[in-house]
Amino acid sequence: MSRLEAKRPSLCKSEPLTSERVKATLSVLKGVVTSCYGPAALLASLPVTQPILKILTTSVQNHVSCFSDCGLFTAILCCNLVEKVQGVGLTTTTAIKLNKHLLSLCTEYLKSEICGCRIRIDFGSTQLLLCLVRSLLTSKPACMLTREEVEHISTLILRAFLLTIPENAKDRIILGKSIIVPLKGQRVIDSTVLPGVLIEIPEVQMMKILPIKKSDSFKVALFCASLSGDLSETGEGTVVLSHGVSLENAVLDQLLNLGRQLVSDHVDLVMCQKVIHPSLKQFLRTHGVIAMDRVGVALMEPLSKMTGTQPIGSLNSVSPSSYGSVKDWCTAKFGFKHFFHLIPNETTVCSLLLCNRNDTAWDELKLTCQTALHALQLTIKEPYVLLGGGCTETHLAAYIRHKTRDEPESILKGDGCTQTELQLMSEAFCSALETLAGSLEHDGGEILTDRKYGHFWSVQADSPSAVNWPDLLSRCGCGLYSSQEELGWCFLRGAHHPFMPQTCLPREASGSANDLILDCFTAKLSGLQVAVETANLILDLSYVIEDRN
Repeated sequence: MSRLEAKRPSLCKSEPLTSERVKATLSVLKGVVTSCYGPAALLASLPVTQPILKILTTSVQNHVSCFSDCGLFTAILCCNLVEKVQGVGLTTTTAIKLNKHLLSLCTEYLKSEICGCRIRIDFGSTQLLLCLVRSLLTSKPACMLTREEVEHISTLILRAFLLTIPENAKDRIILGKSIIVPLKGQRVIDSTVLPGVLIEIPEVQMMKILPIKKSDSFKVALFCASLSGDLSETGEGTVVLSHGVSLENAVLDQLLNLGRQLVSDHVDLVMCQKVIHPSLKQFLRTHGVIAMDRVGVALMEPLSKMTGTQPIGSLNSVSPSSYGSVKDWCTAKFGFKHFFHLIPNETTVCSLLLCNRNDTAWDELKLTCQTALHALQLTIKEPYVLLGGGCTETHLAAYIRHKTRDEPESILKGDGCTQTELQLMSEAFCSALETLAGSLEHDGGEILTDRKYGHFWSVQADSPSAVNWPDLLSRCGCGLYSSQEELGWCFLRGAHHPFMPQTCLPREASGSANDLILDCFTAKLSGLQVAVETANLILDLSYVIEDRN
């Protein structure tokens, strides 16, 4: 018998943020996420035990699960806010109240028509959408893509997204689905997008698929129930059994009766999520019906959506309304893999055949492609993008400093906080945003901001000091503005007088550069809200009760 140990009492700690150990762990986490180049997938792998870190990482992971993008933005900003607010010296209640006011100021500005870092998407042109996808790909160096490969994959992702939009979409759009099909060990440039569904099959099975007569469309039956004859997987319904007849033979007879109905209903293609009994396969093949089994649960939804079938869950008589159709099919070979390609009548489902050099790079590229597709889907609901490359953060910081200095009463609204307290919190909030923007500079270069637009500018680490800045600078972080314009620069981390950044982007701004760095509006706005709210939650903690068993 194993030895029993008495349960240890839980540990209760007051004022957890005053602990040097907690401050150190927050600093370590901030260092990890700040130095990270890739998606925030690393958070799921971190062995976090400290309760405050669990709150932070769980909030970020929940945000990423909903919006896919801006996980690092959310994590870094939250860490910065906690750190900066602690140094202000205000009471927790006052700090949280002012943080909420500043968050409202940010969200109202970002949603307003005068916002100087938001661009409306014109779906009559693919330029901004392509820039958004390209920005996501270039921000993930672990994908190991060359510039040519980034352009190729960006175009494919955009094409895949556009194929999921119904041709006759009206007020309410129901998007189709893009399926990412793996092809590892091949050149990235060999990746492609095909309308319909690619089902990987063994070469032997491909050889058995016989050509059939051309038709306008082919009838399809899709089974989610097993057709293997295994009694434990017969699905819904009953198996009728006469006295003296074996169960196995009875089930096989029922499978063959099902096959006869499918043949009688002129079904051309039978697909099954699980296994089809060899005898039923042979029967269908003899009657000119193609049988595909083991298609897997992941393909059931897109196959049902593409063909219009209702997945069949029993071995009993099949309702004719359960059948669907496809326009055509063919076999194809890509790299060393063989596929059965189903071509739809109307393209709202497509397959992105994704190639990369090795498993690790492919996994990273797949995750990035999923993020990009999700970001494009979010633009349907909110057709905007934010300027990337640190420019939204620095522009927002300049805007907040100006508003809190010039219009403090409109922000405080008589809630009991003083203008001095607002100024202190405003500086902490803006510093958190600027430090976040500064984390984009991984090479140790100097960071500047201009005094006209409030954008982010980076200077190479080995550049000489005390020179004419336009000679060292090319374009701002997002790529929208050139250094040759009449701009005044100041160091981002230095003290400078507040100024009002230019709002209302000119109409020609969105078309002035083909290589804009952009962020998903919906994901970044949510990330901002999650970061501030999580920071407030952490700052408000008075006690932490920790289970030590």
